[in-house]
Parts: sequence; structure tokens; C-alpha cells
Amino acid sequence: MTSISLAFVFIPPGMFMLLFILVFVFALYAQIRVSSAYGKNSQIPSRSGLTGREAAEAVMAQAGIHDVSIEETDGHLTDHYDPLRKSLVLSSENYRGTSLAAIGVAAHESGHAIQHKIGYKMLNFRMALVPATQIVSRIVPFVILASWFLVRGLTGVMLDVAIICYAVLTLFQLITLPVEFDASRRAKAQLVSLGILDRDEMPGVNQTLDAAALTYVAAFIGALLNLLYLLSRRQN
Repeated sequence: MTSISLAFVFIPPGMFMLLFILVFVFALYAQIRVSSAYGKNSQIPSRSGLTGREAAEAVMAQAGIHDVSIEETDGHLTDHYDPLRKSLVLSSENYRGTSLAAIGVAAHESGHAIQHKIGYKMLNFRMALVPATQIVSRIVPFVILASWFLVRGLTGVMLDVAIICYAVLTLFQLITLPVEFDASRRAKAQLVSLGILDRDEMPGVNQTLDAAALTYVAAFIGALLNLLYLLSRRQN
């Protein structure tokens, strides 16, 4: 018996359906937590009155970052840092907002800019995986669609392709965890040290960023479970 098959001895086939349901429930819970935490703390203005843009600018300036543009975009929680364009993109509600949630999210994205500047290895690893992740993300829907029309479902080459795709996605989600946790850690430290927020305001930021972290955990668990399921199919 191979080492791969040994890994699945303790996972009966019927258990996967239960695990998929549990992961779905957890992912739903994570989304609810994010919406609740963000909605609550977006209604609490910071004492400093700084906008998300100003907070992000201050955090990056403290780190010696002056070549990253801060841009405004539409949408809800569409905030992200683009290392290729060296731009920090904030949704309008966080770009212009002065709430604890807006400042927390903006500072978190600034944390990614700091990671980029210092050459944080896990961020570099994730950046290197982006092209492969984009490719397999386009392939997966076709693989799933093809499985519906195959009499025996995913088998042979198609199954191997699916396994490779989910292996890449799982690795990407795994690398994402320390990248996101580290960005939040840097953000929280800077907000207090720069006096942007008082210590008694930090629980609102912590609640918002910690809830967002759950969504990344859920994404990783979901990708991993899909990979394990496909590997179990392969050994059979």
C-alpha cells in the first residue's frame, strides 16, 4: 500500500459528504462574521477622524514607502494591494470612511505593501503562484462541467488534471494564510504606535480583521477537502 493510500484509510468514502457540509457551514459562518463585524464597526467613527486613505498613507510613510499609489474603487470590500502595479486599492467606503472598520481594512492592505517592500518571503511565494493559480482557476469549471457528462465521472487523465488544479489552489490558499495574518499583525501594531487609534479602539479593528481571516481559513479548508476527495478517488 502506498503512502498516499495510507493517508485515506481513516476517511471512509461516506464521510466526505458530511465534511463538505461542515466546510460549507463554516464558510457561511465566516461570511456572516465578516458582514456582522464590518457592519458594526463601520458605524463607529474613530476619534482621530482620519480616513482610510489617510491611515494607509501614514502607515506606509512610517515604513518608508512613498512609491505606492492609493486608489479608490467601487464595490463592497473590494480592497486589495496590487504588488505588480504597486497600488493600494480601497473601496469607496474605506477610502473615504473614518470608521474603525475603514481604518482597520486600509491599514491591513498597507501591511501588504510593507511586506512587499521588505521582501516578505511568503508574499513573494504567493506572487509567484498567481499565474498558475489563474490558469487552474479557469480550468476547474470546465473539468467540473465535463464530469457531469462522463458516465463514470472524473477518471483517468481528467481526474489527474483536477488533482493538479486543486493541488495548486490548495497550496495557494495555504500560503495566503500567513500572508494575511502577518499583514493584520503589522497593521494593528502601526495603528497604535502612530497614534491613529487609541488602544481602547483596537477591539473594533481586531474584530473586523479577525473575522476576515476566517474567510481565508475557510477557503483553505475547502480547497484541501476537494483535493483529498479527488486523491481518494484516484487511489480507488
